[in-house]
Order: sequence, then structure tokens, then C-alpha cells
Amino acid sequence: MKLKEYCGIVGVYNKEEAANYVYLGLHALQHRGQESTGIVSTDSKIFYEHKDHGLVNEVFNKKDVMSLLKGKMAIGHNRYSTLGDNSISNIQPLSAHFDMGDIAIAHNGNIINAESIKKNLVEKGAIFNSNSDTEIIIHLIAKSEKKTFFDRLVDALKILKGAFSLIVMRENEIYAIRDPWGFRPLSIGKLDDSVVFASETCAFDLIGAEFIRDVKPGEIVIAGRNGIESYEPFEKKEEQKCAFELIYFARPDSYLWGQYTYSVRKKMGEILAEESPVEADIVIPTPDSGVPAALGFAEASNTPFDFGLIRNHYVGRTFIEPSQSIRNFGVRLKLNPARDVLENKRVVVVDDSIVRGTTSRRIVKMLKGAGAKEVHIRIASPPVIAPCFYGIDTPTKKELIASSHTVEEIKKYSTADSVAYLSLDGLKQIVGESGYCFSCFTAQYPIEFDK
Repeated sequence: MKLKEYCGIVGVYNKEEAANYVYLGLHALQHRGQESTGIVSTDSKIFYEHKDHGLVNEVFNKKDVMSLLKGKMAIGHNRYSTLGDNSISNIQPLSAHFDMGDIAIAHNGNIINAESIKKNLVEKGAIFNSNSDTEIIIHLIAKSEKKTFFDRLVDALKILKGAFSLIVMRENEIYAIRDPWGFRPLSIGKLDDSVVFASETCAFDLIGAEFIRDVKPGEIVIAGRNGIESYEPFEKKEEQKCAFELIYFARPDSYLWGQYTYSVRKKMGEILAEESPVEADIVIPTPDSGVPAALGFAEASNTPFDFGLIRNHYVGRTFIEPSQSIRNFGVRLKLNPARDVLENKRVVVVDDSIVRGTTSRRIVKMLKGAGAKEVHIRIASPPVIAPCFYGIDTPTKKELIASSHTVEEIKKYSTADSVAYLSLDGLKQIVGESGYCFSCFTAQYPIEFDK
């Protein structure tokens, strides 16, 4: 089981067939959300939208769908739904009409005081169409008594606590915003005379846009008739970029917060090899997320790298296990051992994280069943001991194996010959001592929660 990022967002301003470019951007960000997707576009008069459950190429698989998304501005969203939260009304971008015109919002993050805000709004007569925290932002903007849209937007966002990277579209402009802590990424790109926003730079690469810079924590960037404008209206906070973006969520080819993700992950493997060496014949990754760290581990330990687990890329994301008799075949659907690579070998298997521990146990059993003499697990991140409340779909604390088990107990449960994690100091050696959120490793949260 892997942790899941809630979503990825894209916006394009001042480009003919803007929705087509958003479609491509969402395609590049498919890894950030695979449950549902949507695009809203405008010709500065009417808002057009299409959204549904499924992958990007499934939802936008007909030419007539894209031809209906008219205009030179568009925003899009990929999403993971949470349990009980997969209603079509929750699929973003969310759009609405209020006294200042039309608005559409795409949101990546999690508002931790959303329930108390919503309760207050409902008591004052607000009616909600979804249970998405994004809709709260629309209501707060609509109810603000400020005179301009910009002031209403700032007024609304100052009430929020938590993680929010937003792309907001009106009839003639697009706003890109990161919360004052900067938990989630959001970047600015340029495509000819057009402005592009996206969660990751890999979206720019696909459409041929040039990366300009990241939206700064607490910054509002406006792409409109006056070009690009920048404002920083919020109280300064200590930066809290999500460390797991570099460990797992971001695509390896993205340039994130001044670092190339692939290089960071490879360095994690190198430090892991220095901290927890082991005599072995080969190093193998858990594909695909463990590949860069496994390469780093292999090079630093002077151990041959190979692919001992072969991934099936054609497994449906919604595989239904109809009976208990085949329930344990889930891992084998995605991974199969290469017996000729593993047989009679001492194997180091490198992965980015362990969540519940069940997948690691099955992988060890699979590798030994294929003839591996020893299996040593190496994890290129510290133990995940606490859930995230800032935009990652994590299990409860009691479901996180590292929150209640020692490394030795995890070794016994997984049936591995040894288990070792990258230390928190080792991670900080790579990304820096400050400026990152490590709460899933420390259970120390940077924002106080409502009671």
C-alpha cells in the first residue's frame, strides 16, 4: 500500500485551445490523482466544463468533448477521492456564479479547519453541493463584504488553516496561490505569450513550456490583462514544504523547490547505503518508485544493480477482488520476481517507504520463493509514524506499522533478514534542516488543530 497524493492542478492563460494544453498537463500529472479529473474553460463570457470519474485519457477520450471546452483560458484537476467521498459533485474544478460573476477553483491540499468553517456557514444559511473543502473557499469569497474580488479572495483565504495550492479562474484572469506555509508545490511557466501554472514542472515539459519559478509560500500570482502580477498579502510563516513530495509523490523528472527529484532520490539511496550497509550480491528496486534510490544504494555500496521484480504496467487501478480465495494475489498482479536474477543471491530490495507493512511481507515471501538466499529491506525514508493532515491520504496512526512496532519487530513481521530505514538526520542532510514538514516522521505538526 502506498500513500496517495490528493491531486494535481493545471492552469493555462491566453492560449488558443487552452483546454487541450490543460488536458496534456493533467496527463503529465496523472500520478497525483487517478480517481477523477475535470477541466473548466472560458471564452471570457461563458464557463464550459467536463469532469468525470476515471483517468485523463478515459474522461476526455472523445473529440467532441474537447471541442466543447472553448476559450483561451482553462484550469484542470486530477483527484484521489477519500472513502465515502467519490460523488461526482466533489470532482474539481468546482465552479459557481455569484454577484461578481463566474468563478472556478482547483485545489491541492487539505483545509484542517474546514469543518468548523462549514458549520458556521451552514448556520448562516449557506447551502453546499459537495463535501469538498474547496467549496468552502467559494462560499467565503461570495460572503465577504470587501469591495474588490482580490480583497474578497484574500479575506477568504486568511480564514483558512492548512495546506492549499489553488488555481482560481475568473472571466479574464487566472490566480495561482500557495498557502503561507507552502506545503504543496505550484509552479509558473511560460508558453510563447501564454502563462501556465502546474503542480509540477513535468507538465511544462510535455507542452513545451519554459519553467519560470515556483509560486512562493503566501504568494498570489495573477495572470491577466496587466501581464503577471505578484502579491504577498498574508502573514509570513515558517516554510513547511512536504518532504514526501521529494521522497515519493513528485515525478522523478520534475524540478521541485530548486532540486531535481531524481537526483534527490538517488542521494537518499547513497546515504542509506552509508548508514545501513549490508553484504549482498545484488540491489533491486521495488518498481517504479524505488529505482532512483536503489541505483544510489548500489553505486554507494559497490553492489551490482538489477531488476529482480518486474512490474506489470497494465493492472487496472480498480481491480476488484471478488473473493477471499484470491485476495492475496494483489501484489503478484503488479509485481513478478525474475527467478534467474534472484536465485541463490543475497538481495537488497530498496523501496521509498513502508506504510502498513503487508506489501513488504508479500514481496519478501515472493523473492524467497523465487530462490533468493537472503532478502534485506532498505527504505529510503524515515519510518512513517503519524498520519498527514496537509493533503496526503494516509492511514490512521494505528494502521501505520512503524507507529507501533520497532524496526526489529517489522523485520520479524516482514520475514526479511534485515530491515533499515534512512534516518531523519540523513534525510535532512539531503533536503536541509529547515523549510520542510517532517510531521509524518515526527508526529510534530506545524499548525495547531481545532479542538
